[in-house]
Amino acid sequence: MIETLLTLAAVLIASLLAVGKVPLGYTLRSLTVRWRTTLLTALAFTAMVTLLIAMLAFVNGMKIMTEGTGVPGNVMILADGATDEAFSNLSVADLTEIESEPAIVTWQGRPMVSRETYLVVNQMIPNSSAGRPQRRFLQLRGLDDPLMAARVHEISLQSGTWFSDAGVRELEEDAHGEVKGATLIEAVLGEGVARELGRDRTPEQLARARNRQRLDVGDTFKLGNRLWLVVGVMRSSGSTFNSEIWAKRALIAAIFGKNTYTTLVVRTADDQSAAAFCEFLKQKYTKAPVSPQVEKNYYASLQETNKQFLVAIIFITIVMSVGGVFGIMNTMFAAVNQRIKDIGVLRLIGYAPEHVLVAILLESLLIAMLGGIFGCALGSLCHGMSATSVVAGVGMGKSVALQLTVNSTIYAVAILLTLVLGILGGLLPGLSAMRLKPLEALR
Repeated sequence: MIETLLTLAAVLIASLLAVGKVPLGYTLRSLTVRWRTTLLTALAFTAMVTLLIAMLAFVNGMKIMTEGTGVPGNVMILADGATDEAFSNLSVADLTEIESEPAIVTWQGRPMVSRETYLVVNQMIPNSSAGRPQRRFLQLRGLDDPLMAARVHEISLQSGTWFSDAGVRELEEDAHGEVKGATLIEAVLGEGVARELGRDRTPEQLARARNRQRLDVGDTFKLGNRLWLVVGVMRSSGSTFNSEIWAKRALIAAIFGKNTYTTLVVRTADDQSAAAFCEFLKQKYTKAPVSPQVEKNYYASLQETNKQFLVAIIFITIVMSVGGVFGIMNTMFAAVNQRIKDIGVLRLIGYAPEHVLVAILLESLLIAMLGGIFGCALGSLCHGMSATSVVAGVGMGKSVALQLTVNSTIYAVAILLTLVLGILGGLLPGLSAMRLKPLEALR
């Protein structure tokens, strides 16, 4: 699509040159003579396009993250009426009965099921300076069997190991000699939350960690009234698990008072089998109802916030576009006023009014395209940057770490906007110039 729009821009400029007949050198000279005004107008377009690309990259990154979470064939089971994991409470009896269903795929002779407790907890931010947030919300996922959960969710480790059966470890000191004899809770972090927690370190702690920007195996952090030890970091970029902390469910239940399961995730053969299994469960468990849904659909539905961002971006783009049109229009009106006699000469030597109009349009378009190209170049620098936001569906929101993603569609939107604004910005000044009478212009 980006190639099509670039071709369209080239064809449009070539067509204006062919139709207008006014030499390109005249247009370029007009731009260079007024180079300060030309530069300022182009920079305004550069800023507008850069901001647009950054905002769209944010929305695109959130969309990719929510749609990319979930495994084909997985079914996510919550309590009936629960719209979010945090609001769900499942009984052990219901879980045991569901886990025996033959539609569930087995691995090493065991059904591929993961019993989980999901909760959001409040953490005091250590070393937070005055005027900055003092607390944050962290997502915890308590698991009975981390190996099976990793298999069900298709999550692997980037470094370290999964937490042990006990879920705790006796430690004389941590990787930097800061813990002197303690029983620490073992935790496996997503890459995003590992980076976020890594920002809490003091300059001295950061220096001891050799300036690593995130927590890694052997590092510790405080949550609740306990110290936690990082034993592994998940390869979770591009999913909502990127912002989660996984630990032993029994320990999480004891610390935070969440003694029930919130979620059961089971693996079926494929997406069709998952949809059929959801319908089967709805019909079978009418007395003790549960709310099953295809896992990918659950995470894809967490885009209410994304829609709100998109609406806000459209509004901001409209406002910026109006400003951009008036800015370039003002520039071109000033150019016409400065070249009234030039326009009169062009008319006297045989150029038609429409040739003058096309020359003004071409000049306006070149200014807009110059700013748009630089804006695309600057906007591309945000690709891959990390950001923190909230995704929300009907239920509770989740704080997530995501990566800004710039793709060809975003570039296409930026280029199309630039072309439209360039033409609109030069249209009225061009119409004004073509109505000038040659002899009056030369007075």
